[in-house]
Amino acid sequence: MPSVYIKTYGCQMNERDSEAVAAQLVARGYHLAPSETTADVILLNTCSVRDFAEQKALGKMANLMAETRRHRPGVVLGFLGCMAQSRGQSLLDRLPDVDLVLGTQKLHRAGEYLDELLAGRRERVLDVAAEPGSQSAIREHLLGGHGQRAVSAFVSIMQGCNQRCTFCIVPDTRGAERSRTIPDIVGECRELVAQGVKEITLLGQIVTSYGRREIPVQDGKSAFVQLLEAIHDLDGLERLRFTSPHPKGYGDDLVNAYGRLPKLCAYAHIPVQSGSDRILKLMHRGYTRERFLGLVEKLRRVQPDIGLCTDLIVGFPGETEADFEDTVTLVRAAGFDQAYLFKYSPRKDTPAATLPDQVPAPVREARHARLFKVVNEVGAAKHRLCVGQTLQILVEGPSKRNAARLTGRTRSNKIVVFDGSARHCGQLLDLKITRATNFTLYGDPVIGQL
Repeated sequence: MPSVYIKTYGCQMNERDSEAVAAQLVARGYHLAPSETTADVILLNTCSVRDFAEQKALGKMANLMAETRRHRPGVVLGFLGCMAQSRGQSLLDRLPDVDLVLGTQKLHRAGEYLDELLAGRRERVLDVAAEPGSQSAIREHLLGGHGQRAVSAFVSIMQGCNQRCTFCIVPDTRGAERSRTIPDIVGECRELVAQGVKEITLLGQIVTSYGRREIPVQDGKSAFVQLLEAIHDLDGLERLRFTSPHPKGYGDDLVNAYGRLPKLCAYAHIPVQSGSDRILKLMHRGYTRERFLGLVEKLRRVQPDIGLCTDLIVGFPGETEADFEDTVTLVRAAGFDQAYLFKYSPRKDTPAATLPDQVPAPVREARHARLFKVVNEVGAAKHRLCVGQTLQILVEGPSKRNAARLTGRTRSNKIVVFDGSARHCGQLLDLKITRATNFTLYGDPVIGQL
């Protein structure tokens, strides 16, 4: 049977989509190639959030076309995901050797289309049409890669976004919000736990919007909190996470859930984007700096050791030096354990792309470097506070940088590297933290666990 290689650009939703497509193809008899150089099918799962990611994927495909045309003309080349959705036919026009362009609501059809392409029944496939029910159509998981049982898994609970932030193309690439049912999601989670998964991360463009139009509030609890409770009750599940929420979605019911659901990890990735009220208004984010910091205070009151992560955009149109300084001071005030920084890049057909006072690239670069330094300082200080503590981790497997050592994550999502044996994989382990860098902890197993 043919072999397939999938390269993923972008967010955890894209990673989950790639895993699901790979699992779907394996179930049809395909083999997963270790690299693109030996694959019969090469698929790029693409991101459209930033121009850099799009250009990287386009350049990669151009290189693949040149290589396969010379040496392996029978290889099938394809785009999946957000850029495929937004660019559609223009990708085939620009890159004539591409065989498949599959949008975000058609990923569950990857197998049948590839079968037809490889059999010669079709020359090219372009499918970016909307499909009702697609949010529930793809549930496959790749478990136990590299001879190890999977410890954690992503579960997509919804597709799409209705927020319409002025800088974001996601509502156009992923469509309007569509949620799966609670029984459907719980059933998938139950199957994963039965296969040995200990930790589940719920995914959505904005997970806190889950089911808000389909599932009524019960006993003061939103649909999303109802879902958390249902999954939390599964026997065998050790940890539950979710990403990414919206600050507006944190009602008191969700804040309080951190204090009463023991399996819900003490971690929140809450994108703030800017510390300036003026810029937040231009972004159409729907909250203020004060409201965001108030949310941080509420979360820490309920869960003092909570790990906080955020997303930040520098150089949004009209951002002044004062606006940028507001972001710097917010990072220090919130005390983020980690943050993902992005230089603003105009996206086609988004309102921000036509705003006046676009910030010059050199200014964006300089501000990015300055903010990166502050984020590192704040994150390093938060990590140093862990030295001397005993923290529980879920052991995930070998460290990426040193396969002779193991790695896992704390409940607050901090990475810990330690010396251990293969039998520790998948276990909850207490470690005494001995050293910290900016974003990594090092520790030793507590005596009696070796």
